[in-house]
Amino acid sequence: MIVLASERKAIAPPSPLFPPPEPVVMNMRFLPLLALFSMVSTCPLAAADEAASLPNVLILYADDMGFGDASCYNPESKITTPNIDRLAREGMRFVDGHSSSGICTPSRYALLTGRYHWRKFHDIVGALGASRFDAERLTLPEMLQQKGYDTACVGKWHLGWDWNAIRHPNAKKTTAAGGKQKYWGYDAFDWSKPVPDGPLAHGFDYYFGDTVINFPPYAWIENDRLISPPDANLEITAKTKEGNWEARPGPARSDWDFYDDLPTLTNKAVSWLASRKDQTKPFFLYFALPSPHAPIIPIDKFDNASQAGAYGDYVVQSDWSCGELLKTLDKIGLAENTIVVFTSDNGPEIYCYAREERFGHRSNNPLRGIKRDIYEGGHHVPFIVRWPGRVPADTTNEALISQIDVMATLAEVVGFDLPDGAAEDSYSQLSMLEGGSPVRTTLVHNTYRDRYALRDGKWLWINAPNGYHRPANKAWEARHDYPSDDHPQQLFDLSTDLGQRHNVVDSHEDIAQRMAAQLQQIREAGHSAPRLDDANQAGG
Repeated sequence: MIVLASERKAIAPPSPLFPPPEPVVMNMRFLPLLALFSMVSTCPLAAADEAASLPNVLILYADDMGFGDASCYNPESKITTPNIDRLAREGMRFVDGHSSSGICTPSRYALLTGRYHWRKFHDIVGALGASRFDAERLTLPEMLQQKGYDTACVGKWHLGWDWNAIRHPNAKKTTAAGGKQKYWGYDAFDWSKPVPDGPLAHGFDYYFGDTVINFPPYAWIENDRLISPPDANLEITAKTKEGNWEARPGPARSDWDFYDDLPTLTNKAVSWLASRKDQTKPFFLYFALPSPHAPIIPIDKFDNASQAGAYGDYVVQSDWSCGELLKTLDKIGLAENTIVVFTSDNGPEIYCYAREERFGHRSNNPLRGIKRDIYEGGHHVPFIVRWPGRVPADTTNEALISQIDVMATLAEVVGFDLPDGAAEDSYSQLSMLEGGSPVRTTLVHNTYRDRYALRDGKWLWINAPNGYHRPANKAWEARHDYPSDDHPQQLFDLSTDLGQRHNVVDSHEDIAQRMAAQLQQIREAGHSAPRLDDANQAGG
């Protein structure tokens, strides 16, 4: 039996994953030999010194958190987020930040590769799906590994594994209740084997998580192995605190409790951070929260912590989780030398419409569109960067920035020369982060095949009659005074119409035509990064 809303198990307090090394007693007779060794080892020592001087990196990646959820982004929010607000006070808060897609997997791929997801794929990795990374693709953690970083991913992966490698050759699928769906059950796999092509195959030295909170297997994975093998199959048809469970059927631990998910991941991330205290190597921790994505399951401690229902309470718990990591950085004395990035993979889920009507909380405020859409609400997300002494504190920045830009920005920070064929759409934003002029003026938005939006300066052009994936929520549109529109394409001036109410394509057909050609050129070029444009113009 799978636990859905069981007695809450006590979560063990964080503890270091790795004990400190034993002290080394030096024998004086070997000092001449050591001196000789140091003479022939100058390069490794220099590399170690360089690595020790580099900043640490912590990425806090929320899941389905809307632009209007955090209180530092929305003065009308019914949710209080003191830890995210603290980051905004101590760093730079972007009000024009974007994910690559309006859904999970593509945005994560783009963040970790510096490449538009649509150059390779559009959809998410399904339950027990294969990896979306090509073996030769340079990733952000691989880049940092080459500069001497310890790298770790804790939380949601959702970029695939090679589950076929551990599936029994003669396994048969199980038929779900009702007979309408088949899935791989727990007995279809040899859980004693390592699972290839996961985080460790693409640049992370350490991984802990359950890969995706609402996808099987419902069990903890450490590095490339399941800590305890699934011994049951999970099928859920019940309701949760808000919305649906959205849990796909499949292998599970019979004692699995979804409510333990975020607390366990938080404790594990805190433990890993605490273990960095006395290390000389810089670290990169990618903490990918499973929240506030469905199932919306705040633990009882956070019930009624907001005025926006269970979802709002889950956002409060997510903010608490981020705060635990920030407090750990303070405690171990590494906050001053750590770049912290907080953002979300896409906009809020469809439940936000009912939430606004019931509680008066607008998760996508002041935007049009939600998760999956190419309207702004699908990909226009919170985006905060803190780097004490380098990024001006308590700054609001209106410049255009994308999660795709993280890789080239960190490459410049650590002094890594990105090769051709890597991070081909990533702009370094380092100069702008340090108070300089905006760097990026153009950005492509996409979720599903053949439906694109292009941002160029103040203009946003959509190559379709609208930017919704699902049919428009007419009640929501009427409540916010959206006019009817039957044009085959759309053009908005975001400098005066951030909510995308007024399609001005009829009066600016020349701009729409130019942007259509511009989009085509970006898609066909295979890259859009300035450094690659410069190299190509120079014959490189």
